[in-house]
Amino acid sequence: MSHEPEAPDSSEPPVHQRRVRYAGTHPKRFEQKYKELNPAQHAHELHKVLQRGQTPAGMHRPIAVAEIMAILAPQPGEVGLDATLGYGGHAQELLARLSPAWPHVGQQTGHLWALDVDPLELPRTTLRLRGLGFDEQVLTLRQMNFASAASLRLEVPGGFDVVLADLGVSSMQIDNPARGFSFKADGPLDLRLDPHHGISASELLQQVTRPALRDLLVDNADEPHAVALAAALQGQYIQSTTELAERVRRALQSVWPKGLPQGERELETKKTLQRTFQALRIAVNDEFGALDTFLAALPGLLKAQGRVAILSFHSGEDRRVKKAFQSAERSGLYARVAADFIRPSFEEQRANPRSSSAKLRWAERAAA
Repeated sequence: MSHEPEAPDSSEPPVHQRRVRYAGTHPKRFEQKYKELNPAQHAHELHKVLQRGQTPAGMHRPIAVAEIMAILAPQPGEVGLDATLGYGGHAQELLARLSPAWPHVGQQTGHLWALDVDPLELPRTTLRLRGLGFDEQVLTLRQMNFASAASLRLEVPGGFDVVLADLGVSSMQIDNPARGFSFKADGPLDLRLDPHHGISASELLQQVTRPALRDLLVDNADEPHAVALAAALQGQYIQSTTELAERVRRALQSVWPKGLPQGERELETKKTLQRTFQALRIAVNDEFGALDTFLAALPGLLKAQGRVAILSFHSGEDRRVKKAFQSAERSGLYARVAADFIRPSFEEQRANPRSSSAKLRWAERAAA
């Protein structure tokens, strides 16, 4: 007796499922943005958004691509590491240079290892890159924090020719209210890159002491109103991003000098909200600790004369990268390091405002 499943009756027409409708001419909620959430089906419309200098919700535009590729100079046949994969824009550019003729047999084929801590975004990026034809022979993907990159020495004993780390939070994470990364939309106050590990920002605020919260705001974001904010937020049960934003706004009312124009108040409030969310995000993900561990392991991951480029987005990260590179150069591990950071071009900053705070530094491993 055959146990093969019966073929479906092709005479029955497929059931048509209508797209969920929304009020107005454009969807406002993230989950309703069907074009952005299915970019392959709506490439033409999304191209229009990009041409306007905007980033479609749920997508991410790689920053300083030309500058990074010029620094790393990836060559066919080399081995690379993208330590923070994200949307995969930089990875796609690296693969095009490491394995330019893939999948033609007989051509020089390199390999890219790519890491990402986010268990929600990594599968989506994997599908995108696999769909472009980058299979296991040229691309290895791992869900892991780049703080654990030293473990790759066992699998890549020869080391890497090029290493890239983009330390910014991706647009996909920021745009999705369910991740709790932005004060612009209501969502759970989470802020974890991996929501399956650690404590959320909401739990942190309940557990942290007031002095520790004050120091956290200063150390992670240079927040000038840290004392007032710590007094208002410490020990409070705050579940949503909008509730946190409202408490920050109320706390700031006591610190504004008399006569401060409303426009300046609004601008400074926005900056404080950005810094507060940044400081909490860095804390719940131990981002500085992970970066310090990665920077210490980095020379051991690079081949002789291997190149590394690191893209940072605030002063705390850039200071750590700068000091680690300079220290390794003095000890002879690096032959050359960037004398100063590199900014994205004016044209890129105008086309993609999210690139305006980026700082790029590089280093080259000493010869054996």
